[in-house]
Amino acid sequence: MNIKALLETIKIDTPLFVMVFVVLVSAVSVIYTKHLSRNEFVQLQQLEKQRDALNEEWGRLLLEESTWASPSRIEQEAKSRLGMVIPKSDMTVVIKP
Repeated sequence: MNIKALLETIKIDTPLFVMVFVVLVSAVSVIYTKHLSRNEFVQLQQLEKQRDALNEEWGRLLLEESTWASPSRIEQEAKSRLGMVIPKSDMTVVIKP
């Protein structure tokens, strides 16, 4: 049995059947698009949360770097680890050209 004969037995007009079919396809498309949109939004929120965590860690690392690179800290480490001292005037030699 072909579709036209089936439609005649059900007494449905072909344009009406096409319109109902198009409306159903459109409704399923809207639902699918909304589902994809929600999934993308959830992923966006997760990425924003990850970005914020990375920005916080970056700030902590910058603070730590500034602490470790301070001149007083470097001088303290040079004295304790390397045994360096600030030269006194009698240890200084001036060479004239």
